[in-house]
Formats: sequence, C-alpha cells, structure tokens
Amino acid sequence: MATLNDVHQQFAEYFKEPALKPYLYLLSQKMSEGHICIDETDLNAGILPESYPDKNLSLEKIAQHPLVTTKTEYKPFVLNGERFYMQRYFVYETQVLSKIKELAASSAMQYEQRMQQLLGLKQLVQQLFTDNKTAQTDWQLVAVLVALLQDFTIITGGPGTGKTTTVAKILTLMFTMHPSLKVAMVAPTGKAAARMSESLMKTQATASDDIKSNFARLKSSTIHRLLGWQQGTPYFRHNAENHLPYDLIIVDESSMIDVALFAKLLQAIGKGTRVILLGDKDQLASVEAGSLFGDLCNAVNPLNHFSESWRSFINQFITDDDRKIPKERMGGNIEHPLFRHIIELQHSYRFDGNKGIGKIARAVIQNDEKILERFLEERKDEQVLIDQLYKEQVFLKFIEGYKAIITEKSLFDEDGIIAALNNLGNLRILCALNEGDQGVYQMNARVEAYLAREKGIQPNDIFYEHRPIMITKNNYTLGLYNGDVGILRKDKNNVMKAWFLQSGENGTVSLKSVLPGFIMHMETVYAMTIHKSQGSEFNNVLVVLPKQQSGHILTRELVYTAITRAKEKVVIQADKEVLLAAAKAQVKRGSGIIERLQE
Repeated sequence: MATLNDVHQQFAEYFKEPALKPYLYLLSQKMSEGHICIDETDLNAGILPESYPDKNLSLEKIAQHPLVTTKTEYKPFVLNGERFYMQRYFVYETQVLSKIKELAASSAMQYEQRMQQLLGLKQLVQQLFTDNKTAQTDWQLVAVLVALLQDFTIITGGPGTGKTTTVAKILTLMFTMHPSLKVAMVAPTGKAAARMSESLMKTQATASDDIKSNFARLKSSTIHRLLGWQQGTPYFRHNAENHLPYDLIIVDESSMIDVALFAKLLQAIGKGTRVILLGDKDQLASVEAGSLFGDLCNAVNPLNHFSESWRSFINQFITDDDRKIPKERMGGNIEHPLFRHIIELQHSYRFDGNKGIGKIARAVIQNDEKILERFLEERKDEQVLIDQLYKEQVFLKFIEGYKAIITEKSLFDEDGIIAALNNLGNLRILCALNEGDQGVYQMNARVEAYLAREKGIQPNDIFYEHRPIMITKNNYTLGLYNGDVGILRKDKNNVMKAWFLQSGENGTVSLKSVLPGFIMHMETVYAMTIHKSQGSEFNNVLVVLPKQQSGHILTRELVYTAITRAKEKVVIQADKEVLLAAAKAQVKRGSGIIERLQE
C-alpha cells in the first residue's frame, strides 16, 4: 500500500508491475528534482521504501519488460543505452537534439557566401567595435561574426559580459544586409522579456535612421505568447505543422527554459530561420525538468576553439594583434555537431574579477575555498559583506532602503509612483527557500513589521497601501506577466490600484494601473526566492541562506545566481559551513543531451 504522502510511491504503484516499481519510484523521485532520466548510478544511490525488497537493481533487468521499449515504438517507458526515461521526456529530448543538429548543419553550404557578405561590411563591423577596450580576444566580435555565419548560435557569459550589446550589433549588421528581416525576441518570463527590450533600446549600436527604426519596432514576448498557447491545453498554435513566420529568433535567459518548452519552441521553427540562444551557463537551471542550456554549453569542451580557416577569417576583422584569436584556440573536437556554435563571452564590463562581486561570484562557481575563506575572514571589501551571525542591525540597515518606496503624499502623484517603483528596483532580499526563519515569507513579514513601525503602513489588509507585489502567473487579459513587479497605491479618486512601469518607444516610461482585485496570482516582494530573481538585476542585494544545509537546494549555482543579481553591493547572511558546503555542491541533472549529441 502506497504511503499517502509519498507521491513517488503512488506513481510506482499505479502501474501494478512489481518488477518495475523500484525503478519507477526512483525515476519519479529524480524527476521531481529536475532530472529528465535516471542511470545506474541513481539506482545504486537511491533509497527505496521497505516494501520494495529487491535492492539489487540493474537496468538490464527491465530491458525486456512489456512497458519498456528500447526502440522508437510507443511504450510508457524508454531505456536508451544506460538511461531510463518516461516516454514523454525521451521524446522531448529527442526532438530538441534532432532540431539542434538540423539547425547546426543547415548553414554549412552557405558559409562561403556569408563570409563574402561580411567582408563587404568589414568597415561597419570594425566601427561597431571601436569602443571595446579589452586586453584579450574580443569575444563579442567573434560571437557576432559566428552568429552571422551560422543558423544556430549559443552565446553564453556571466553578468556584464555584454550579451545584449552583442545582440544589438548582430541586429545592426543583419538589418544592414536584410532591411525587411523579421525578428522575434523571446524569454521564458514576462519580466525577462521586458528587460531584454529595455536593454536593447539602451545598447543599440550607432546606425542609420532606417536601422534605428527597425530597432524601434522590435518587441519581445514570452515563449508561451510567441507560440500562441491554447488556454487549458498543453498545445500551441505554432508547432511542427505551423511554423513561426520569422527569419531570426533570439531567446534570452535560456538557462531558465525546461526541456518540454524548449522542445515545443524548436519544433515551431522552420527551415531558413536562424536561432540565437543567450544565457549564463553557470546560472540555475529551470525550475521544471532539465538543465538543457547548461548541458548544451558543457557538451563542447573546450569552448571558443576554431579551425584554422575560421580563425583566419575572423582575425581579418580585428586590427589589434593582442585581441585576435590566438593559435592556442585552434582545434578541439571539430567533429562535434556544436563545434564553433557556442561562444562564451569572457570579459565582464560590470565586475572586476579581482575584487568585489566579480571575485566572490567566480570563487563560488569554481568552488575556490581559499578565496571564500578570505572573504569570510577579512570583511573589508566595498562590494561584499558576509554576515555569519545573521545580525539584526545588518538586516535593518539593508531594509532601510525600503522606506524610499513610501511617500507622505496621500493624493495620487504619478511622479511619486514612478519614483517608488524605481526605488523598489534598487534593492531586494533573496532567499533560497520560501519557508523557515530564513525563508521568503518570514523575511517579508519582518520588513512589513519594520515599515509599520517606521512609516506607518498597515499590512493587516491584503491590499494595503505601498505593498510591493510580484505577478506569479501570466495574465494576458490584463497584460501582466510572471515576474512583473508593481506597487499598490491609491489614485486621485482614492481608489486602490496596482501600478506597474511600462516601457514605450525611445526609452520612455509610463504607468499602467489595474484594480488589485482582478489580479489572482501575486505575492509580496520585499523578498523573493533566488529562483524567481533570475533575469532581474538590483543595485543592492541581501542574500539570506538557511542556517543549515537543506537537501539538494543549496548549490554553487544557486549562490552564484543570487550574488550576481547585485550590481553594486551584496550582503550575504550565511553560516560559514553552509556557504562553503553550498559552493562544493553542484547541480547535476540526469539527461542524455551531452552523450546523444554525438550519436
């Protein structure tokens, strides 16, 4: 009999197959942690209920089971090599791999023609990069040329490495060559999509008025909206039979996309459409199953290597010898389908890798214990403060910044609301968990109690004035999207409204208001989870980790993501042992992406 609160045992018992039950239990357990499949290692490391006596598990034992297939026929479960899948996720993974291989190979016959086109634009290319002052290979320029030569490109890099700037230059050149180019820009959340548009408007390269007008027409959307989600179903209007009508699709924050959505997006891309994936391979993977973007980036090792012919071609555009691709970057696995399709931007224009946020972020993601120990001991860095004792005064000093979202004016004041929303974007508390003393709910309650004492807010009412809110589910009717942040304030008629900033053309900003009673999915957002902070940036961040390691939650990717949300200063409240343990723990999600790419 399945334990009522053990969902994995309920799943295994559903199939009434004694021989399969332990395998299905472990598969369900691992899928709940974001894995797509399990392998022999998972079988040996898994903990099974006492009611499953067979502890000597091997995938060979179930290869001939009636519910398991090793071929393309439909059965509920698939054994592919040494990996065991649910049929649905095996199909998703297969669709992703098939489409990426197709896209990567589709432009091979056009390389010579595209190279000649780019040589004709050599002066413009060099003009676009005159301001880059790095003392190393100009990987932004390399990424631009690679993206223009191929139909499928991945551009990865940490915060401040210039992913959006690189895209702006790609678009400038593509609009120069193809003025009527149809471009779609998408991201997994509404907030990330809006940030992409805002960033492009700020960073668009110097260009003619015609090209600037093309930039002005660019709009970004969520992936669901681009594909045309059919409400109440798992289906989309655009699919393998009805392709998206675009020449170029740019996908931002790709690390946040799960394998199912990735498969549906790629299936909707037809022949002749170019695809550029942007993201940070070191960030957290998607909340749902899969770590697709990271797997794709890690499939090629080392990155940023080229054949001699491509190296010579690219170096023609770089005038400074010190910034050309060196000979050491020749070679690599040239037979790999993604060879030279992935470019990693390596110079951060925001962070100095030798100090502050840049230094500690790199130490966390590389598990550099010596550097982390210095941060824990010295406490002298202007950008980083680690509070191992969770001091109340450290917390209170940080949340003083939330006073700036509250004004004394009782009447509607548009400028005041815009200022309040801008101030709200200056700081955020980031937590690993929702529950517990160091969780989001408790942090929000502490800030509300502080502001009630200091500024007189009345948090006993769900729609209290000055409450900052975040939308947690897309609402296309209201034009509000997952991740949108607003504030509750009364209008000039004393009616409570939820106010949001919206960007217009040429960088203009205006207000959008909605009656809060119409918003079904929202939460208070003085604090938020690190997962939900992906795609956002704040001047100042307070990272609050639980005082004890919590299962598989605390990893280097989680802490790295939290730290790199800060642009100016990060305060970390964390026990020393917990922080060091988190830096040692790494997200490893089961999938067949890396191995199957080379089949």
